[in-house]
Amino acid sequence: MTARVPGPISRFGHLLYGPYALLVFAIGVIATFVMVSVTPGADRRRRYTSAIIRRTFVVAGAKPRVAGLERLPEGPAVIVANHASYVDGLLLKGFLPPRFSFVIKGEMRSNPLVHFLLRRAGARFVERGGGGGTSRDIRAFVRAAQEGAALGFFPEGTFVEEPGVLPFRPGAFLAAIKAELPVVPIAIRGTRRMLPAGRGLPRPSRLEFDLLAPIRPGDAEFADSRALADAARGRIIGALDETERGECPEAGQNVALRQKKSESTAREF
Repeated sequence: MTARVPGPISRFGHLLYGPYALLVFAIGVIATFVMVSVTPGADRRRRYTSAIIRRTFVVAGAKPRVAGLERLPEGPAVIVANHASYVDGLLLKGFLPPRFSFVIKGEMRSNPLVHFLLRRAGARFVERGGGGGTSRDIRAFVRAAQEGAALGFFPEGTFVEEPGVLPFRPGAFLAAIKAELPVVPIAIRGTRRMLPAGRGLPRPSRLEFDLLAPIRPGDAEFADSRALADAARGRIIGALDETERGECPEAGQNVALRQKKSESTAREF
């Protein structure tokens, strides 16, 4: 559900909201960059990053509604969320506990400033060509989880302008099975309206995300990564006003390759 958001937006109107929100988020990015550059300690940087992002959303007039935080396990876990907008990662980073490290596509390394900012803020990187399912990536995620890290994934791997939840890639679920960690699905609403693919300026939108019932080791869905991915995706779709969507065109070219890599990785484990 989307609607006009109260607060500053009502004064600026829809026409001026885009430049205003873009300026607010730009200031937030600059503040985050300065903070992660000078602040020692990964835990402290994560906390400060989350605090800056939360305040940025509030100043932009888009204070999100968050439900189900009590469902989040105290210890290590894998969270998986639908991906609809550039806003998604900021939203979860700002309003989930700072201990979560988000897994970002490896292409972001090509921009040195963005890579520095994300790495210092605690992000981990995965090569998109392997869909998060390569043996090296999975082993790195498992090691991080066994050391106590809490990992966040967008298993669709990308997002498109049109509504619908793309198929989930296997990396997050292979890591969860190997490390025996609960998987917490998250349903995000409103970000596609705020800043969809191909749009340069944000629009006012009501932002929400719900933490859904965890899928735990020992549940029937933990039989294999495909069953676990389908179960998590099904719960997210059930909580959204969107339906299943097939592979986007550029991703469809690599379906067979990803499947083959996924099967190979599963055999190694």
